[in-house]
Parts: sequence; structure tokens; C-alpha cells
Amino acid sequence: MRLPTRRAGDQRFAREDWLDLARSKPTENPAPSSLRRTLLRRLAAPLSLLALMSGLMAYWLAWQYTQHVVDRLLADLATAISKQIQLAGIDAPVIVPPLAQAMFSDPVEQLIYRISTGDEEIAGEPDLPLVGTSVRRIHYAYVFETHFQGVSVRVAQVRVPQPHGNPIVVETAQRVGSRYRIAVEFLFAIMMPLLLLLLAGWMIAWRVVNQQLNPLTDLADTLNKQTHISLEPVDESHVPSEIRPLTSAINGLLVRLQAALDAQRKFIADAAHQLRTPLTAVKLHTEQALSSHDPAKAVEAVKELRSSADRAVRLSNQLLSLARAEPGEQAARFADFDLAALAFETGAEWVPRALASRVDLGFQRLDDPENEHPIIVRGNIVLTREVLANLIDNALKYVPPSRNDGARITVTVDEWHDAHDRRFGEVVIEDNGPGVLEDQQPDLFKRFFRGGNGQSVEGGAGLGLAIVHDIVVLHEGSVHYEDAPEGGARFIVRIPLKARD
Repeated sequence: MRLPTRRAGDQRFAREDWLDLARSKPTENPAPSSLRRTLLRRLAAPLSLLALMSGLMAYWLAWQYTQHVVDRLLADLATAISKQIQLAGIDAPVIVPPLAQAMFSDPVEQLIYRISTGDEEIAGEPDLPLVGTSVRRIHYAYVFETHFQGVSVRVAQVRVPQPHGNPIVVETAQRVGSRYRIAVEFLFAIMMPLLLLLLAGWMIAWRVVNQQLNPLTDLADTLNKQTHISLEPVDESHVPSEIRPLTSAINGLLVRLQAALDAQRKFIADAAHQLRTPLTAVKLHTEQALSSHDPAKAVEAVKELRSSADRAVRLSNQLLSLARAEPGEQAARFADFDLAALAFETGAEWVPRALASRVDLGFQRLDDPENEHPIIVRGNIVLTREVLANLIDNALKYVPPSRNDGARITVTVDEWHDAHDRRFGEVVIEDNGPGVLEDQQPDLFKRFFRGGNGQSVEGGAGLGLAIVHDIVVLHEGSVHYEDAPEGGARFIVRIPLKARD
């Protein structure tokens, strides 16, 4: 069968596709945001807004205060002139104008006045209106707003009754622009302390944020000093309570990391020690085969060489199995499978070897032997098969085939419930061999531990039961040893059943 060839045009299109892929590469990650800048920004914005609102409120209060004070001043001036008119009597048209001219001669205040009888002008500005809008009363005066010479003015008006004729009308006025100037002066007087307080608030916020973030800087410095050789916990004596959950989590992580590193170092040391023996034997037997002049001795050396190589291969495979049993490697590959069917299939694969060793290998179910409904668990089927295979292999190694009643290994499948009504799939592998000595049982599942009841088993490295334990723990199950009723070994493996829908 020939593969389809590409034409020149196809190559051009492929090259353009590569260019499109290159252009569509994701951009670099944005720079991480700064917690210090974020806190300062979020504190400075409310402070600035608060200062702005305070300034607006201060200006409104200053304007209202200016309105009230200036209106009262105009009303008091108009009332004072009216009193002078009452005192002067009929001589008022002669006496009052010079007095009023003296009172309103200040160019800064820009005051305006008018004295009239309605029909006759006595003094002041004759064009000053007698009526206006926004009228209010202050004691004996009426205050209103009007226009004079195209400019808005505020007027205070007082009427002085006369015995004969129309009453004398006294008006005092001031341009509204002067009031804005007074209000602005009030505003500056109020805002200067507010601005100083705002500046002080910014400085305090900056200092407080830096002080409160210092523990994080110290924590980072402490973590930067850590090495893979020594992982010291973080000192929490001076850590604020809000940051303590973070430091506690980091300390827990450091403890777990230290334990993992110690276990890895111990595992590597033990593995190197265990591999050194078969590899040394391989080298020794190879040299014997090469240096031997006797064909029989050379053949014997080659057999020993093959035995040592087999042991090295088995040990390497077991080490690889231990590495595969790490949670981070296999947890993502879990799937649902029938534990009973897997136990039956695995046992069937070992029947030929059991027959060759004159061992009766049987299978039984205790939960439902008639219907044989599936026992569904969730896990890694390859690793679970290795658990069962290691236990059957271990039983075949230690069961003596020369028993008078026959050597037997039984694989039993059942469902098991704990005290909290949690459901487990249970596989029991039981033999009628010598069992395990009581003083060896606590170390049975440790790596490179080789037990036995006075028996010497060739080819073992003490990793089979350690692999079983690590795989079962990966599946959140349990494995333990019991003495069988007939005096042999009884290994019980329990794996949680899949949760019911």
C-alpha cells in the first residue's frame, strides 16, 4: 500500500497552515498584579472620593452661610438707614443722604443703595428695582433677588411710614458675584485642612500596607532559603492570624515533601543495594564462564548467569511497579471494572503454574455464587491485576507441594460492609502453607523485607507485598494478613465499591 504523495500546492498550503499556527500561538502570560499596589489603589480611591465629597459639601455649606450672613448684613444696613430717617424726621432728605454715602463708600464690598418715596428719589441709584424674586423676610426687611445693570444683585428693602404722603423706601444691594468670592474664600479656608488630612491619610495607608505585607516578604525569604536537603517549617510565632492558614498549609506541604524525599532517598538506597547483588552475580558468573576451560563448568556458570539475570529483571520490574503505584501517576487512569471477573481471570492465568507445582488453585464466591452478579469497583485494572498476581505468586512460593493432604490455594470473592455501612469488594487469597511468624507480621508489607517461616525462597527481593500495599492504598482500600484456619497465610484485599447512582 502506498501513501498518498503531496503536490507542490499541498506543500504550500501546509506551509501556510504552519504560519497560521505560529501566528495563533498564545501570547505570554500577563505580569502578576501587585498586592501592595492593589491595596494602595483601593484605599487611595475611597480616601480621594471622600475628600472630594467633603469639599463639595463644604462649598455648599460655605455658600449657604455666605447667603445667610450677607442677607443679614444688607438687612441690618437697610434697617440702620431707616432708623436714621425716623430720627431725622422732616429733615431726612437733607441729613440721611450724606450718611448713606459714607456707609456705602467701600469699593471692595460693592454695595448699592436707594432711598425714595416711590414718586421722588432722595438718594442712591434710581435704577435699582423695587421688586424681585426669591423674597424672604429678615426682621423688618424683605430680601429678594433682581437684576441691576445686567448683573444679578441681592436687595434688602425696608419701608419707613410717613405721617403725610408715601412711605420712604430704603434699599441696600450687593452684586451676587461678591458672594461667590466670599464663598470661595470660605472654601479655601475649609479645604486646606482637608487636603492635609487627605495627604496624611495616604501616608498612613501606605505605611500600614507595607507593614502588614512585611510578614509575606519574610515568609518568601524563609522559603527561598529552603533546600531539598533541609526543609525547615516556617516560624508562625509572629505571623498574623489571617496569614496563619497559609503558613500552616505550607508547613504541612513541607512536612509531606520532606517525608516523600526521605522515602525516595531510602527507596533509592535500598534499590541500589538490592540491584548490586544480582548485577555483581551476573558479572561474576560471566567471568567464570569466560575463564572456565571445562565445558560443564561453563554451562553451569551460564545457568547461574541466567538465574541472576532473571532475578535482576524481576527486581527491575517490581521497582517499576512501585513507581507506577504513585498516586499522581495512575489516579487519572481509573475506570470501572468487575473485581470478581478480574479475580477469576487472574487466577485462571496462574493455573498452569499451579498444576506444574502440584498445587490445587481454586476460586469461589461467597456473596452470590448462583447469579454471580458483578462487583463493580473503580480503579486501575492493570495495577489491581498485579495485586492479585503478586499474592498468588507469593502463595505458590511458600506453599510446600509435599503436604500429605495436598497443597491448596483458594481465591475467594465476597462483598464486605464496615461499621459505617460502606461497601467494599473483598478478595481473599488463602493457602495451607506454613504462614508467617507472629514477630514478622508487622513488617510484612515493608519494602525489601523478606519473611518466611524457616523457608528460603530463591529470586525474591521483598517487594511483592510492598507493591500490593501501595496499590491498594492508591485505591483507598486496605490489605491485611491473617493466619488461616489450617495454619497457612490469609491475605485480605478490600477495595471500595463504586457509588450507586
